[in-house]
Amino acid sequence: MAMAEAAVARSEAGPKKRKHRGIRRSTGDWVFDICNYTFLTLLMLVTLYPFVNQIAISFNSATDSLKGGIYLWPRVWTLENYKYVFKEATIFHATLISVLRTVLGTVLTVISSAMVAYTISRPDYVLRKFVTIAFVLTMYVNGGLIPTFLLMKSLGLINSFWVYIWPGLIGVFNLIIIRSFIEGLPDNILEASKIDGAGDFRTFFSIVLPLCTPVLATVSLFSGVYQWNSWFDVMIYNSSNIKLSTLQYELQKILQNSNAATTAASAFANSGNAGAAQVTPLSIRATMTIVASAPIIMVYPFLQKYFVQGMMVGGVKG
Repeated sequence: MAMAEAAVARSEAGPKKRKHRGIRRSTGDWVFDICNYTFLTLLMLVTLYPFVNQIAISFNSATDSLKGGIYLWPRVWTLENYKYVFKEATIFHATLISVLRTVLGTVLTVISSAMVAYTISRPDYVLRKFVTIAFVLTMYVNGGLIPTFLLMKSLGLINSFWVYIWPGLIGVFNLIIIRSFIEGLPDNILEASKIDGAGDFRTFFSIVLPLCTPVLATVSLFSGVYQWNSWFDVMIYNSSNIKLSTLQYELQKILQNSNAATTAASAFANSGNAGAAQVTPLSIRATMTIVASAPIIMVYPFLQKYFVQGMMVGGVKG
């Protein structure tokens, strides 16, 4: 009996040992992994190089950068570029407007999109299909730039801060993602809230919103990046009002005028003049690129897992 039990124990231990040894990999598997990791590493380097190069230029002496040859590391370290950027009153005010626009626009967009998404996700809403189709059509058809400008003018939004918020209050893509997530929630939870006497507003704010944290974080990332990087609407609607200028629009103006200014600064520096400028459009362009990108880079790692989960929900459900 003892021998039988020992044999059974050995037979049970055998598969476990074999399981721990793992599956033997073929030569083709190793070759595929090597090629795959090599390709991904090269792709990462190609993707990161432009940003690292801009960091190196932003910390390098402006006149020295005009000589070229700056790749991954500054040749002459300096903080003059950043001092110049942050001492400009227009840059500071534009950054404040960008932050205010991003925060307020993201919060209002997420709440508004979630409310509409909850409405069209309810099976008892008679017009849900019609409203959904009407929203989706706006992704493919729009009135054009001139009619949109005339509409904003008739609404009194020209030279107004709210032109950054109201036109994009409800994003159709964000709406579809949130609706798909809400449709995947257990029906018994929503039915239980109705049995307890909760209305639609109470159900939405007390039950649906807390359960939608992953998809709301994803939509917040989408909306935040859009609001932070947007500059075209500033040029169209508020270019004459410097008080409503954003950081990205100021960067765009520098990029627009950088070629001619850089050529003039290069000739001035190469002339041997000891009073050459401490900053150049090339160095300021690199510095402002880093300043404008830093907030998104710091926020994205905390929302990355929600971003992936939200994209999977939007891709699986239609």
